[in-house]
Amino acid sequence: MFDGVYRNYRLYVPAVYNSNTPVPLILNLHGYTSNATEQQFYSYFDPIADTANFLLVMPQGTRDNQNQTFWNAFGGPGPNDVGFLSALIDTINAGYNVNLNRVYSTGMSNGGFMSYKLACELSNRIAAIASVTGTMVTTQFNNCTPTHPVPVMEIHGTADGTVPYNGGSGFAAIPNVLSYWVNNNNCNPVADSSDVPNSNTTDGCTAKRYVWSGGDNGATVEHYKVIGGGHTWPGALFNIGVTNQDFNASQEIWRFFNQYTLSGLTDIKQTAEATAGFTIYPNPTNTDFTVTFADNSKRTVTVVNAMGQVVQQLATADKQLLLPLSTTGLYFVTVQQGANVWSKKVVKY
Repeated sequence: MFDGVYRNYRLYVPAVYNSNTPVPLILNLHGYTSNATEQQFYSYFDPIADTANFLLVMPQGTRDNQNQTFWNAFGGPGPNDVGFLSALIDTINAGYNVNLNRVYSTGMSNGGFMSYKLACELSNRIAAIASVTGTMVTTQFNNCTPTHPVPVMEIHGTADGTVPYNGGSGFAAIPNVLSYWVNNNNCNPVADSSDVPNSNTTDGCTAKRYVWSGGDNGATVEHYKVIGGGHTWPGALFNIGVTNQDFNASQEIWRFFNQYTLSGLTDIKQTAEATAGFTIYPNPTNTDFTVTFADNSKRTVTVVNAMGQVVQQLATADKQLLLPLSTTGLYFVTVQQGANVWSKKVVKY
């Protein structure tokens, strides 16, 4: 109950959670007209949480005057969603052991707008944000008062017809948003850039990654520019419009978040790409998968089906192993090696 309104949310608690250990919390915000359940399955952080051990909450927005679910991220009258989400952090912390220095916000479209609003108005509680197909409203630039450098990731398609890459109708252009946070965080003004390998040549788009580093307290700004991409979540199981399949947005968001606390950098070693670490082939296949690693380090391999159920888990230090899966379908193979976590999507037919 908040401001006299009963508010709903979904909370995903991984099986590896232990109340003796404080864990990160990710706010995962749905888009306009969507809901908490759809956002959970569209972004599908569940298998990542299962191995990385963080809590994942999908809050539900209220309804606007057109009876559509939304987040009040645009500065007009309406529900105090900043206050609601702050209260929700307290509610979850009362029942679980949350590391309050490691609370993050991400979201799709309107949920991305809301994540930027949290970065501006609740930065004392939010360590980093990531927006997928969202942006800031142009009036927000003059009213944004973060209390610390806020690491920001923006994932956006250049052919997004809902939230245009180059802005308009009160929506800020993505280059302007990135420039704002580069300046706010005192990052290097010139980004390091690299092409994302075009591993899927049939998805209708490619991607390029930009990183502005060197910010205060180690803060960076990171951007995945999906060239030809639509209003979609890269790596999603559901291809609604032009969806990039060269990288997985959820994996990259967790890699990004995993670097930061409210006060700066964690002591966790990061990989350059979340898709690194191991190879798995053939994919798709109707036989066994072969998994290969770079070295003989100890690691845990977890296989999760499309329903989020763990079907296999093993510890190994071998450089290669066979992975038999008896049932056809889509799976996520996740490898945890020390503090690093990688995940790949595979299909058995």
